[in-house]
Amino acid sequence: MNHLHADESLIDSPQAAIRLLVTLGLVVLGNSCMYVVSVVLPVVQNEFGIGRADASLPYTLMMVCLGLGGIWTGRLADRHGLTPVLWVGALAVFVGFALASNAQNIWLFGLAHAILGLIGSSTTFAPLMADTALWWQKRRGIAVAICACGNYIAGAIWPPLVQYGITTIGWRQTYLLLGVVCGLGMFLLSLKMRARPPIPKAPATTSTTLSFDSTRPFGLKPSHAQFLLCLAGVACCVAMAMPQVHIVAYCTDLGFGAARGAEMLSLMLTCGIVSRLVSGLICDCIGGIKTLLLGSVLQGIALLAFLPFDGLVPLYIISATFGLFQGGIVPSYAIIVREHFSPNEAGQRVGSVIMATLIGMALGGWLSGWIFDVTGNYKAAFINGIAWNLLNLSIIGWLYFRLKSR
Repeated sequence: MNHLHADESLIDSPQAAIRLLVTLGLVVLGNSCMYVVSVVLPVVQNEFGIGRADASLPYTLMMVCLGLGGIWTGRLADRHGLTPVLWVGALAVFVGFALASNAQNIWLFGLAHAILGLIGSSTTFAPLMADTALWWQKRRGIAVAICACGNYIAGAIWPPLVQYGITTIGWRQTYLLLGVVCGLGMFLLSLKMRARPPIPKAPATTSTTLSFDSTRPFGLKPSHAQFLLCLAGVACCVAMAMPQVHIVAYCTDLGFGAARGAEMLSLMLTCGIVSRLVSGLICDCIGGIKTLLLGSVLQGIALLAFLPFDGLVPLYIISATFGLFQGGIVPSYAIIVREHFSPNEAGQRVGSVIMATLIGMALGGWLSGWIFDVTGNYKAAFINGIAWNLLNLSIIGWLYFRLKSR
């Protein structure tokens, strides 16, 4: 395999566009486990006879391992190319789903999801976002958004399919079938990802053509700026996890049934696809930090709307609104890294920030379940999510005003 970097002329080229489509397919397949575990949460809780917090544990383990695996797989991809890393990921996705389908207790079920995150899905998240950012210059925002949309397309496609499988053939057989489909599909698509990404010689710029000193992002030491972005990533995704992880269980508790909750989750993530595409276009016009700031404000508004309304129709509307408001948040971090840090460090730094967002999702999923177990309802969990969202807004707002003052 050729490990040399591809010609710089391939940036924004038709080959880059083809690669982006293949990348989208890989993300859809590889990220399936992030959303189906929410669908099986009620039935797993009943089968194993455990509380809501314990039933949320597999999701937490998977998301933490997904974040840690993103750094590891990103470095391996930088060294050996994406294709062999994706091969390992494809095998891990099959093995993880197969082990989960045969688990006899929550701990084995959680271990299977840890494998899915650490070695499986991690190969199709941060490494592919970092790779996409290097293949595009003029339309980097929309390109990264399209890549990230695969995550939400997975969320729109798999939950209703898995819910149907649960009601027809059972959750165990559904998980095994999902492992075969996703693992085999990832392997076949990985064969199209052999080319190494081009590394432009020009300094990093924003999509509005303003140049920034990559040695002093936001006027800070790179390590300090990285830490703040990671902290912001944790905070926004603790807030984001509340509806995404618990909407199915929430609807079940309200008496609407798991099927209605799965539909709301699918609607939420389908609207998130639209949000990510629109946010990508906005990113190309105003840059990553402003786009992230806008997304943080809107996500907070959507979370507030869950507090006074718990009817079936309002929940459908709020779920759609939440998806439209928060979908562009995570991809904005990859754009910010590409705009303000050295492009030679893109893979590692994007992996670190994405790891932070996934840890936030993991913490938020478990924390919301724990709060439910303590209080007996989800109102306090929504309030907790709003508080974390305010922390994210404070950090990103401070970074924006530092940038504006400079």
